[in-house]
This record gives sequence, C-alpha cells and structure tokens, in this order.
Amino acid sequence: MDQVEVLVTSDDGIRAAGLRQLAQGLRDAGHGVVVVAPEEDASGSGTGLRWPRGGSLVVSETIEAGVRYVGIAGTPALAVLAGMQGLVGRRPRCVAVGVNHGSNTGREILHSGTVGAALTAAAYGASALAVSIDSDRPRHLETAVLVGQRCLAWLRTARKRTVLNVNVPDIASGRVRGLRPARLAAVGQRRLVFGSRYDTADGTARIADGTVTLDPQSDAGLLAAGFVPVTLLRGVSAVPSAEAAAELEPLLDGGDPDE
Repeated sequence: MDQVEVLVTSDDGIRAAGLRQLAQGLRDAGHGVVVVAPEEDASGSGTGLRWPRGGSLVVSETIEAGVRYVGIAGTPALAVLAGMQGLVGRRPRCVAVGVNHGSNTGREILHSGTVGAALTAAAYGASALAVSIDSDRPRHLETAVLVGQRCLAWLRTARKRTVLNVNVPDIASGRVRGLRPARLAAVGQRRLVFGSRYDTADGTARIADGTVTLDPQSDAGLLAAGFVPVTLLRGVSAVPSAEAAAELEPLLDGGDPDE
C-alpha cells in the first residue's frame, strides 16, 4: 500500500484511548500520521471553530511510538482547518477522526464534533473518515481500528472530498456481521432531551437512549443489529436552482410578487 499522509483528530481530546489506538493503527498500516486534536474534550462542537483570543493555539507537542501529537486549545474542526493550512507541515491527503467513544448515528450527527471535523476536511479539499464505537467505555477498540484501516484504504482511492461516517459495535471483530451502506436514522441511538415541567422547559438537558423503533436499514438500526453501518456524507454545497432567487427578486426591487 502506498503511504498516505493522514491527519488524525478526535473530539474526545488528545489523550483519548480511541484516538491513540487509531493513530497507531494507521501508522502500523504504513501511513504517514500526525495527530492534531483538542487538548480537552470537545464533544458536541460540530463544525465550530472556537479558539483562545490570545496566546498560542498549540498547547502541547510530543512524539510517542513514532507519532507526533499536537494538542490545541480549540475544537476538532479547528484542528483540521489548522492542519489543512500547514500547522504541522505537509497538507494531508486524508483526515481520520476518532475512534470516538460513543456512536454517531442519525440526524444528530449534525452536532457531532467527530462528524463536524470530517465535514470540515471535505470543505477544504480532503477526503475524511469519521469512525465511532458504540460504547462510552469501549472494550474492543481494536475492532474499530481494523475497520478504520480498511475504510481508509478505500477512501484514499475515492473521489476527492468523500466523507464516510462509520459506526462500529463494541464487539470482537470476528462477531461483526459485516459492513452495510446505511441511511441516516430519523433519531439516533442517543439523543439530547430537555426536561419539562407543565409543558415548559425547565432548563435541564441530558443524553438519553432513543425510544423509537429503529429503521433496520438505517445507521442506528444496523449498528444495533451488529453490523458496521457506513454512510456516505456530503458537506456544504449549493443546490442548483434559480427558483428562490426568482421569487425574491421582486421583493428586493420593491415590487409585489403576487401582482
């Protein structure tokens, strides 16, 4: 396999076990790997670019087992953007995000720091892999790393700006039922819910397990059944339509579109 320059990040922070094992696994597969990740947990940051308004962006820098780790005071999306603009040297061909502790399924991935970092990579010209494991305290990270290695091997030959969102059950690799293409579930396996009192939000919020019946062909449904769902995502792009502009033009000109 030809070497590919890969930037690895995670919203769980630079010391997260999932990130460390993914980075080492990709290096063991023959890729050139550099890690740029938040110094602290940045879960739920989406594509946000929060950073300190003073002082250095870089907080820490080490080399461990042949991998360079750069910790930043910012979000995973910012880590990707900085890496794409040369913070750590050569511009990466691919970005790998994860292994995230906890699944990222359904439409809630819009808010995920893991998926947000992958979409940021695509916006700036790289292909990206977001890989998550279905446990907050995973016991089989090696399964997710193996899946990540194989997905990246395909991704490096795919069309530029391709983004894969991959979720892996927390089981031994021999028990995985296979990889399946998946659509996004209407509701993921977990969702953010707000407490209510007399039909009025009381200001509390928590992560809860989904209570709806899962579509068996969705990412959440396939993951619950022991498969690895793979969802091809498209980042920000314009819809080729002049309809909205045609409807709005009379308003901007001071006219009445109903006349």
